[in-house]
Amino acid sequence: MWAWLIGLPLIAGAAVLARLAARRWRRGAVVLAGIGALLMAGAVVLLVATATAGPAGAAAGAVAARAAAGTGGNSAALIGAAIAVAASTIGAGIAVAYTGAAALAAMSERPELFGRAMVVVGLAEGIAIYGLIMGIILVGKA
Repeated sequence: MWAWLIGLPLIAGAAVLARLAARRWRRGAVVLAGIGALLMAGAVVLLVATATAGPAGAAAGAVAARAAAGTGGNSAALIGAAIAVAASTIGAGIAVAYTGAAALAAMSERPELFGRAMVVVGLAEGIAIYGLIMGIILVGKA
């Protein structure tokens, strides 16, 4: 719990700092990349702190009961769901960035291409929906 209490204000502060960097400095992209690297390092630290922390007092009894019953944990399914959703969302963001830029360029020359261009952008956005469905299925299996 303490990791989230530390991490959330850091993320909010980094978002504000990134917005200011994009407005004020000419080399905003370099500053934004540095902020991104710092956020990634902080996320890794929070992940390690969360993964190495022992079970909480109330959950320790449940973990011991589960271990005694011989049933495994569901952490692998939950991690798989998180990876599926995160990877598909990142892939969809990249796909929409390229297809959206191309669609806007095409529509600036020929406005009647709006319908076709939005279909292509919608197909690229479908990647995120597929990942979300896989995440829901994996959480249901957990």
